[in-house]
Amino acid sequence: MDWITNWFANSAVVQDIITLARPAGFNLYFALISIPLGFPFAMLLALGKNSKNKIISIFSKAYIYAFRGSPLFIQFFMFYSLMLSFNRSLWKPMGIDDIVLHPLFLGPLVLVLNTSAYAAEIFYGAMRTVPKGQLEAARAIGMSPWQEFWSVTWPNTIRLAWPSYTNEVVFLFHATTLVYFTLPVINDQKDLMNKAGELFEKDYNVFLHFSVAALYFVVISMAIFFVFGLVQKYLSRHIRKDERQKLKLKPNYMR
Repeated sequence: MDWITNWFANSAVVQDIITLARPAGFNLYFALISIPLGFPFAMLLALGKNSKNKIISIFSKAYIYAFRGSPLFIQFFMFYSLMLSFNRSLWKPMGIDDIVLHPLFLGPLVLVLNTSAYAAEIFYGAMRTVPKGQLEAARAIGMSPWQEFWSVTWPNTIRLAWPSYTNEVVFLFHATTLVYFTLPVINDQKDLMNKAGELFEKDYNVFLHFSVAALYFVVISMAIFFVFGLVQKYLSRHIRKDERQKLKLKPNYMR
């Protein structure tokens, strides 16, 4: 057993796994903050795009188009520059400049604004495919628009959109690598890619450090698929097993 202990103690892979555990926590932090905040905002945007009010609909469509039509990389730079321009006139006098310009605040903010646009388009598409017969049946029994939404539109939208939304959540987790790539690194707050790059600069072992970082992304992504798969199974519990829409692990090379 001593050789096993010595192997673990001296293994470069094990040392990298331990070293990159804390940086992986920052990637998880950005994702775990952005997902629950982006979800309701995305649903509001989807409802806005589907609204009969032209002003609300145009605003929602413009927002979705703007954030889906521009790279996330540029959005980080844009929002950081925008916040920085108000630093002396607004944030410093209020005493919140350290918070507003901090990556732990600004990172999730930009990710929420970005993912809500993509998720809104997913929810809007699902909303448009809700079976018309169910909507007509709800109106026939005298349901109010509010009751119709919560009893028919909402459950069907979530069930139909969930597989695609799961992919968006995984994409969001992968996009957390851009936070410290574009925003300033404060103290030792480095994510997986930053820390892997720092380790690479010491020994130039690109395969070791970046492979371990990739391993973290794969494991966490698999965990997301598993958890969201359980939710999908719960949402489809009333449907026959052979008719359920299942989450499948397939490579997707483009967003």
